[in-house]
Amino acid sequence: MAVKLIDHGSKDYDLMISLRQNLLRKPLGLSFNDDELQEEKDDILIGCFDDDKLEGCCLLTQTSPDTLRLRQMAVVSGLQGKGIGKVLLQFAENIARDRKFKKIVMHARKTATGFYEKLGYKITSKEFEEVTIPHFIMEKEL
Repeated sequence: MAVKLIDHGSKDYDLMISLRQNLLRKPLGLSFNDDELQEEKDDILIGCFDDDKLEGCCLLTQTSPDTLRLRQMAVVSGLQGKGIGKVLLQFAENIARDRKFKKIVMHARKTATGFYEKLGYKITSKEFEEVTIPHFIMEKEL
């Protein structure tokens, strides 16, 4: 398992789009548009690979001088619970610290809050609906 940064517009980025589309968007009847993907050009894109196969990904978007927002965390179905998400998140946190950010925030799906709580994230909002499903804002000081 190798975790690495992904370049926007690369072959690995295309794999990342496909994984996120299939796992996060398609089940909700949603899809990406070109503007959304273009906005990711300044994001920190992270992938977890086994050889050349993408097994999981996430991205970080700067929201303030000291804060990043974790978005689009996805792990291939059948591989969840095997530590890939934890490794991705630890890598993301290390990159954030190295770049002098102080906090990571996210809109976490209700079904994923337990996973994030085990890794030190705290719920900081009431439940709300986003992309048709329940979410909570969660955050962690780095």
